[in-house]
Formats: sequence, C-alpha cells, structure tokens
Amino acid sequence: MKPAPFTHHRPETVDETLERLAELEDAELLAGNQSLGIVMANRLATPDHLVDLNGVDELAFIDVDDDAVRIGAMTRHRTIERSDRLAECMPMLPEAAGQIAGPSVRNQGTLGGSIGEADPAGNYPAALAALEGTIHLRSLDGTRDVPVDEYFIAYMFTDLREEELIESVSIPTEPFPPERTGMTFLELKRAAQTFPTVSAATSIRVDDPTADEPVVEDARIAMANAADIPLRVEDAEAHVEGGSLSAEALEAVVETVASAVTPESEMHADRDYKEEVAGEYAKRSLETSYERAVATET
Repeated sequence: MKPAPFTHHRPETVDETLERLAELEDAELLAGNQSLGIVMANRLATPDHLVDLNGVDELAFIDVDDDAVRIGAMTRHRTIERSDRLAECMPMLPEAAGQIAGPSVRNQGTLGGSIGEADPAGNYPAALAALEGTIHLRSLDGTRDVPVDEYFIAYMFTDLREEELIESVSIPTEPFPPERTGMTFLELKRAAQTFPTVSAATSIRVDDPTADEPVVEDARIAMANAADIPLRVEDAEAHVEGGSLSAEALEAVVETVASAVTPESEMHADRDYKEEVAGEYAKRSLETSYERAVATET
C-alpha cells in the first residue's frame, strides 16, 4: 500500500516548526521516519500534513558540561553510538544506541523519534529511566521540563501535547562520576533487526573502586519490554545498595525484578519466559556494571 495524500512541510527552525504545528490541522512531525512511514504506508495513520524536522539543524547536538549531558531530539542513533564524549561520561547511551536494529536504522533514526513513539521495547526510554533523565518539550507558549518518570504515561502514550515538540533530553552528571561508576545496557533479542525480548539498563556507583570489596553507593535498574512503559525497579536496587555486590543480593534482585515486571506474551516469548529472563538479565547487567565500576581507572 501507499500512504494517503499529504502535504509536506520542511521548516528550518524550531520556531517555524512550532508555527506550522499551531496553524495546521491534522499534522504529524517527521523525524527519522523509521516508524511513521510504515504506519502511513499501511494507512494506519493518514495525516493531512507532515512537518519534516530533518532541516532543523538546531535540534541535532550533544552538549556536556559539569552539571548535565544534553542531547538534541534530532540527534541520530549513529551519532550517539559513536560519541566519545558520551562514552566517557554517560556510556549507557552509546551502548544502547549501538544495539538498535541495524546500520540503516541507526543512520536515520533519532533520539526524539524513539522517545516520541514511546514503544516500551525501545532502548532509550529504559536508559533514560535508569539515568533519571528529563525530557524538554517546547511550544509557542514556552518550554516544559518533564521528568522521564512522568513523561511515559501508558502504552505508547506520553505527556507530549499536540502543539509541542521534543527539543532535547538531559541527564544529570553528578550521580555518575566516571571514575567510580559503571553502566550497562544489556538486551536479549532473536535477531539484530528485531525488538528485544527484554532489556536491562543498569548503573552502579561504588565508594572506592580500589578497595578489596567496594561498596555500592547507588544502583539503578530499568527494564524495557517488561511493562506498558519503561520500568524502574527501585525495590531491586535497594538489595544491592550499601554493601558489596554479593550473590545473595543478586538473587534477591532476580526475584524482585521477576515479580515486578508485567510483560505481554509474544509469538516467540510468553509472559512466564519474559519474567524469568527479566530477572536474569537484570542480574547480568548489574554484574557487568559493577565490574566496570571497580575497573575504572582514576
């Protein structure tokens, strides 16, 4: 099938984009076109207007300062995957980006497109949940800063309003000193081009990576494709905080995560299987994060 007829608009600035959104009825934003084009080709969406963001260069950037990492909505997966700056201070993001589909998707797909679609199986939503990111939304009326845990509301439904666009995301750097923090994005998938069966985004900060038994000061666990929205499992985090990463603590994580997730059965993985692997992958991801935290060179 082919898409229904539509009018294509290609603004060059954020302000021009917002003006188009305000004046046009039945308009959709077009970012990397990795999902919308498929939906339109199958006539599951028939917007009268497409507002193309690919000419809005001000939405494509990576900024790092002492307080936060900020990434523009039109930043491509490939750019995030290959960013040396992110690899140094927020390595979960390049690792998550590098596991998205295949090269053609990573070359075109964008951070904002993924967050806007809000598929709970997506990599960025879970990573941002673990890192306590903030989504920065903009309209003609101004900006709104929405914490990730308030942005994702229900299955593929978010707090983004019709007149708004995603401008950027930010992540605080203070909780994640690179010299004693490890991060991991671990996913289970059948093939490179498929969505993961389940993914675990974790980070661990230790008190002293040179100690014989470094103590976990802070742990983060978030799961993808394990609920209707990206799922932060704070009860599981509590099992490993305040001590070294023991086998007993990890087994408690497995049980807590398996009990917390509410996945949907799929053709290749029923709910029981997903619950089991969610706990196991949270454990494996934490183990890798801990290894990376204690191996960090000062």
